Amino acid sequence: MKRLVALVIAIGAVSVLSGCAGSASSSQDITKLLAVTEVKTGWFDAGLENGMNKLVPSLTITLKNVSNSNVALVQLNAVIRRVGETEEWGGAYTKAIGSPGLAPGQSTPPIVLRSNLGYTGIEPRNVMFKNSQFVDAKIQLFAKYGGGGWVKLGEYPVTRDLLTQ
Repeated sequence: MKRLVALVIAIGAVSVLSGCAGSASSSQDITKLLAVTEVKTGWFDAGLENGMNKLVPSLTITLKNVSNSNVALVQLNAVIRRVGETEEWGGAYTKAIGSPGLAPGQSTPPIVLRSNLGYTGIEPRNVMFKNSQFVDAKIQLFAKYGGGGWVKLGEYPVTRDLLTQ
């Protein structure tokens, strides 16, 4: 029993120390650690679905570490809604910064978040935007840092640009 208690204490100490090493505290406000830069939105050509052309909302961003500390373990969640609606229409999730972290002043490579839901139609992709059933969309971007909660980083209208990459 004493060995078990000693093992639990040792694991707890290692966890606390490793959590402090080399990264900013996860209790810090992520909006003071990272800045969203190089934002691009549009409708990605997702190919064919059931023989019809498919377009899905897409957001590409870069994150820049604006703090004086290494920032690690950041996740992003994009919540997509059609303009004028309150219900979530689609979404995307990604692990943006892994455990090695992002050094002060450095930026991530472009991060792409795309919905699995979108519009399908028989019209050519560039004509789909003119369809009377087409409704514009907006993307709310949330980030989670370490063990903290989700924090809104921004909201971006999806432009009517056709994206192929």
